[in-house]
Amino acid sequence: MSIAGGYYKSVGLAKAAGCECVQLFTKNNNQWKAKPITEVDIAKFKNALDENQIAYPMSHASYLINMASPNEELREKSVDAFVIELERAEMLGIRYVVMHPGSFTTSTEEEGLEKIAKSLDEVHCRLPNATSQCLLENTAGQGSNLGNQFEHLQAIIERVKSPERLGVCFDTCHAFAAGYAMAEKSEYQATMAKIENTIGTERIKAFHLNDSKKPFGSRKDRHEAIGKGEMGIEPFRNLLNDDRFKNVPMYMETPKESSNGVEWDIENLATLRSLIA
Repeated sequence: MSIAGGYYKSVGLAKAAGCECVQLFTKNNNQWKAKPITEVDIAKFKNALDENQIAYPMSHASYLINMASPNEELREKSVDAFVIELERAEMLGIRYVVMHPGSFTTSTEEEGLEKIAKSLDEVHCRLPNATSQCLLENTAGQGSNLGNQFEHLQAIIERVKSPERLGVCFDTCHAFAAGYAMAEKSEYQATMAKIENTIGTERIKAFHLNDSKKPFGSRKDRHEAIGKGEMGIEPFRNLLNDDRFKNVPMYMETPKESSNGVEWDIENLATLRSLIA
């Protein structure tokens, strides 16, 4: 949800859409700089959560961050930026910060994975007592983006010194675009078995529920309204009725028709809830 006008505004928008949880950016997602968070900002945000009965607030890190970069200056800048993301989340009482793993660009997949693990170790070393944690998000795999294979996320988690400080945010559109099928029961079970054998389903702490504008295996990240894209309804039905995830918060990142997009959020949310047995 948009934070225009204050962080607490995102909570009000979530309530208006009928949501029970909310995701937001704590700063402009396409800028390195960040406006300081004031005590008033914190108080208004936490009060809004209580008054509107919105739980599980989650933030998304800046899209500029690339901890896999072979450019050392950019990698270090990304580490600095993610430290700030976690600090801001901590101030607002946000438990999880979602981050795209990164792109290896002119290096190799293996070098990129090593740099991400190294970078996260640096972040954890600088914030030894932080309660806010990183959730690595699976990706569509566009270009040199890492994270389109569950093995990528497994490799990062296994290489960091404090794996207990990492979780995963599973994006349905990204999984579909990366080539993981979930429509047929057998396909869904196979994808979940793949997760279980790599990162483990228990490490999934949040979901992004999005349909895809692009076809299966396209490796292109283009979100669509629920049931109106290439995925169809069945992947969402299978996921929403999986008892393993009944207590895991799920967030929509579907397109919005206006600046706040509440009308479309209401429609998408109604579609999702109609699928629950």
